Amino acid sequence: MPERTPERIARIREVLSRRQPDLTVLLENVHKPHNLSAILRTCDAVGVLRAHAVNPTGGVPTFNETSGGSHKWVDLEVHPDIRSAIAHLKGQGFQVLAAHLSEGAVDYREADYTRPTAVLLGAEKWGVSEEAAALSDLHIKIPMMGMVQSLNVSVAAAVILFEAQRQRLRAGMYERPRLDPEAYQRLLEDWLKR
Repeated sequence: MPERTPERIARIREVLSRRQPDLTVLLENVHKPHNLSAILRTCDAVGVLRAHAVNPTGGVPTFNETSGGSHKWVDLEVHPDIRSAIAHLKGQGFQVLAAHLSEGAVDYREADYTRPTAVLLGAEKWGVSEEAAALSDLHIKIPMMGMVQSLNVSVAAAVILFEAQRQRLRAGMYERPRLDPEAYQRLLEDWLKR
């Protein structure tokens, strides 16, 4: 078990105080370990508490050095299928924004990330499924000025999540703890053991 030094306790408290329980990602069939790990690292960087996935690496996530240990600090909840995953998130009040190149897709910067938000991303090359796109509240896109139509999924996740962070910083959402005191204390005790 790691040492409970005053510095470590202070650092964990600081990080928990900025966690955003109402900002998450939903990964549909993002099964390449380096992509999954890189996305979880970005989630940690912007304060995401929990990520969601359907079929990562066949249902059992694997991590590599890309995660930088972030898988210890961002919980990954695995769902059996996309319909139940989206229903779960919408049942908790999340809007689901799908990174999807549809005719109605809007610039990702136009979305309001200060609302409870789940960013839905699909596997490279294929994107999100038609079912996932249909179940989403809004389609967002990252404008591309070059020859390629899309970014690597982990890069796209970073671009979108840092826009969410920018909006939330401007709204003061990182200035006070967003976790209820009971959840904060439970996570503090759990993280001190990691």
